[in-house]
Amino acid sequence: MAATARTRYCSTRGCVKNATFEDVVLGGLAPDRGLYVPEVLPTLTPVELQAMRCLTFPNLAYAIVSRFVGEEDIPAKDLKDIIDRSYSTFRSPDVSPVKQLGSAWILELFHGPTFAFKDVALQLLGNLFEYFLSKRSGAEAFLTILGATSGDTGSAAIYGLRGKANVRCFILYPKGRTSAIQERQMTTVPDKNVQCIAVEGTFDDCQNIVKAAFQDASFREEVRLGAVNSINWARVLAQITYYFWAYFRITDFDPSIEQLSFSVPTGNFGDVLAGYYAKRMGLPVEQLLVATNVNDILHRFFVTGEYHKAEVTQTHSPSMDISISSNFERYLYELADRDHTLLKKWMTNFEATGELTLSGQLLKRARQDFISGRGDEEQTLATIRKWHEDHGYLLCPHSAVGVHAADSLGMLRDGRTVCLATAHPAKFPEATERLGIESDLPAELAALADMPMRSILLHNDLVEVQSYVKSRIQSMDEQ
Repeated sequence: MAATARTRYCSTRGCVKNATFEDVVLGGLAPDRGLYVPEVLPTLTPVELQAMRCLTFPNLAYAIVSRFVGEEDIPAKDLKDIIDRSYSTFRSPDVSPVKQLGSAWILELFHGPTFAFKDVALQLLGNLFEYFLSKRSGAEAFLTILGATSGDTGSAAIYGLRGKANVRCFILYPKGRTSAIQERQMTTVPDKNVQCIAVEGTFDDCQNIVKAAFQDASFREEVRLGAVNSINWARVLAQITYYFWAYFRITDFDPSIEQLSFSVPTGNFGDVLAGYYAKRMGLPVEQLLVATNVNDILHRFFVTGEYHKAEVTQTHSPSMDISISSNFERYLYELADRDHTLLKKWMTNFEATGELTLSGQLLKRARQDFISGRGDEEQTLATIRKWHEDHGYLLCPHSAVGVHAADSLGMLRDGRTVCLATAHPAKFPEATERLGIESDLPAELAALADMPMRSILLHNDLVEVQSYVKSRIQSMDEQ
């Protein structure tokens, strides 16, 4: 399947239109602080869907991604090569294997280099960065990645970008608020183009620093700033593939199934948003369940219409410990019928007050697109224990939130719901140890204990972080 002749993007806030895929990947955040989205969302006919069924995961990824990438941005042959190389790093030939446990389906997304679902997108993104930069010269041939992580994004980004030519990677993480293994995965990478920054604060503090850095036009241009967080459209795009993959594998097993529902552990909204786009493209999806932990700004929105910022509570599922979902703006843009002016009004008000309230037909439509559920710490741990006892299967705390939410809504009884398993349970030993459950530590993770860690501790201060990044870039370039 060839790439479409012209695929263009716009900002949710309206000041950027007709952007190329290259602009979107390297720019990350739009100059008007909006998020990039396709100007037209491609759709698939039933015949086209059926033709995809027999494809391998890399070939399926190509069939989907190529519909969003113009031939003038990446020729078909090059795009195919980029995708093949990206998924050659996974331990499973299926990349994201599907398992049936009782009447539920589990989509395992943790078979990449860092044992987390984010590898599916970030292995691809790293190769896209390198491809585009290789075609540039001078200052434009360099890119500085500044990202924030609550755990898994950081290691997945680092493993996707380590050693990449002309890419400098800086990852901010909240000191003491990731799991020990997550921190070791990030800080033991020796590549000289990577630097971890521990911040005295929360994940939201880290994310706010990154957002503010992007809004500083002078700094953005000076260091050639790019984004690796899920604000980067390529992250969401890559994740669309595994919704199609799960549907094909499950309906191969049971052809009587016409539609599937997906329960998605949700923090920044990027993963479940990929499912939403898959449905809009024509994938037969019945329901998309937004599953949150006690940091439940999204659950509260779908229940009450109130998208109100709240203090972050530390949990066993740290990748979901957020107070603002960075990708939610993309969905609000669709909810506003792609009205840039209305979306910008909503976001300007939210940025000023930390509150956005929708009601009436808008809330009704949102509830038609998504349902939501919530799991507290006790319910999360109880779900891990129950599934281990009933199925001999160990869930990570994030995956357990999704399973609990689906189970509490009665969605696991008919064999038509897929629960996304977003990380390997060994990455979060604190939860299993508390339950007295022994888990096997993969050799790759066990080896981290003997490796030296490298990071720098900075205050929750934008200027301090910017100053460090600029000085570190200079030393990186001299090495």
